Parts: sequence; C-alpha cells; structure tokens
Amino acid sequence: MAKPGPDQIRALRAEAPKTRARDFATQLGISEADLVAAHLGHGMTAIEADPDRLIPWAGRLCDVMALTRNEHCVHERRGHYSDYRTGAFAAMVLDPEIDLRIFAKHWVHAFAVEEPGEDGPKRSLQVFDAAGDAVHKIWLKPESRGELFADLIANMRLPVQEPSLALAPRAVVEPARELAAGAPALRDAWDAMTDTHQFLGLVKEHKMNRLGAYRVAGAPYVRRLAPEAVTQVLQGAAEQKVPVMIFVGNPGCIQIHGGLIERIVPMGPWINVMDPRFNLHLRADRLAEVYLVWKPTRTGDVYSVEGFAPDGELILQIFGYRKNTPPEPWVALTASLPRLEEVTA
Repeated sequence: MAKPGPDQIRALRAEAPKTRARDFATQLGISEADLVAAHLGHGMTAIEADPDRLIPWAGRLCDVMALTRNEHCVHERRGHYSDYRTGAFAAMVLDPEIDLRIFAKHWVHAFAVEEPGEDGPKRSLQVFDAAGDAVHKIWLKPESRGELFADLIANMRLPVQEPSLALAPRAVVEPARELAAGAPALRDAWDAMTDTHQFLGLVKEHKMNRLGAYRVAGAPYVRRLAPEAVTQVLQGAAEQKVPVMIFVGNPGCIQIHGGLIERIVPMGPWINVMDPRFNLHLRADRLAEVYLVWKPTRTGDVYSVEGFAPDGELILQIFGYRKNTPPEPWVALTASLPRLEEVTA
C-alpha cells in the first residue's frame, strides 16, 4: 500500500489528535518522522540534526526534559544540556542530571515542534534516524527558557522544508552471535579486563556480540535471571535506597540516570519509575532474557542487570551507582534476584 501524502496524513491526524504520535504513525504504516514532516508549516520546522549545533542550543533552554527510548523502554530525565563534549565516534552530555552518549551518524532528521496543549503550546526538539525512528527528544517545560525557541528555529532552520521524506529501510536487530568453542578464550580475555568499556571490543575480537557472549560465558561471569528480576531490582533499589545507574538507548543515543529512584508504579505490562526528575517506562512483558553480569575493572568488580527483547535487542542495563558509594548494598541486592539455570557452555 502506498504511503499517504502529507495532506492525507494531516487530515487523518486531525481526526485522532490525542493518539500518541508513535502509535498513530504505526497505525498509519508510516514512520514518526513522516508524521512530523507532514506538518511542516503547521507548527513544525525542519532544523539541522547535527548535535554539535543542536545540543549547544538546547543548553540555552535551561531546564528541560530529555527523552530517549527504544521499542520497549522510555527514559525521561529533567535537567540541563551542560558540559557537551563532541567526538569523532561519540559525543557526550555530562550534566549531573542529563547524561548522554550521542552517535551523530544516526542523527539524520530533526524538527522543532510546537503543538497546542491544554496548558498552552507544547514545544520540543525531535531527532530521527535515517529510517524515521525517534533517536532523541527534548521537551520544553514551564521552567525552560521558551522565549528562546524562536531564536533557535531562526538559527537552525533548514533552507528547504520538505514535507515528504526519503527514508532508508529500518535496520534489523542483530541476533545473538555466540560461539561455544570460543568460550575458554572469551573467559580468559574477560578475566584480563580493566575497564567495562573494553567489553564490546573484546567480544567482537572473539567473533561474538554482547548477547552471544552472555549465552556462552557461564558463571561467574554471567548468571541467567528470571525476567521478573528487573522489576524486583527496581523495587529493591527504591525500598532499600540503593542508588543505581539506568542505561536506555537506541543506535543513536544512550541516556543514563544516576542516583536514587523512589516511586515504582506497576501498570498493566508496564513497570514505571515515577519520580519528580526521572521517569522510566518499561514493558516488562518484553523481557525475554535477563542476565546478572560481572566485569572486573582496575577500580573493583562491576555488576549489572541487563534485559534483552525476544529479537536480541538490548532493552536496558542497570548498574550500581559508583561515585562515592559503597558497592556492597548493590552487590547484595543483585545476589538476591531470582535465577534461572546457570548459563554454561
């Protein structure tokens, strides 16, 4: 079936204004970027997607809400876009609240969005990848410097406002690449790690990926947990006041919360963290494989709880918060989580 044109998209959207944009686009068989682009000149403006330009402008807006998601989990964090650091492979935002890793090659389409809301205009900056899937969004709040939004648009506006996008096919999630025969060499290299950032290079060198390595490494490197362990570790961290780091990402952006979490709210298949400055929305029923992972580093052992979707996509990672924080409460919490049979090769 042919993709509907911009006029048809706007007409259909007018009939269902309260449906979430992502859900509406899916129902229509288009990307979320298609939906936004169809409204160019109707509250939407195409702007430069380059984070080296966009993030400094976001910093001028002061207190905003950063949103990064994948198909199964949404991570929302209030804060400032301060301490931006560019990089050839990855850029970073290192604000005490908004902590991002940005992979600029996936920042392809960007828009400044202004929509009517019950309490006045809703303003946001929305970034999409080559397939039109959301990479990162920045939502203005009443405390934001909304008076700068027009200046941002004037400085970032693209000369050509094209309401029909030429999009690439959506990339397929890489399934687990595991090599049982390579398990002994993998374990030897694992023992020699001194930094968690060495891990992806290590598994690539052994012709595996993250999930494949977890499947073959076995204890004590990896222990398979029951899917409900993710909900339990969130609830335990809140009840026991154990600070955590929660990573949620997609190919273009990883967003990190560091600190305490407080209010855990189950709602149907969703498990939610509903704190004043941090929200997490996780489809717990999409957790197909969950692992407790140990990695050695020069500054001590690191333990994480990591959840994967049925297709092998990494949904989220939860670590103990390590800045001026003793590791024992987090280690004890992870040790109490329900396990499945040991993963062995």
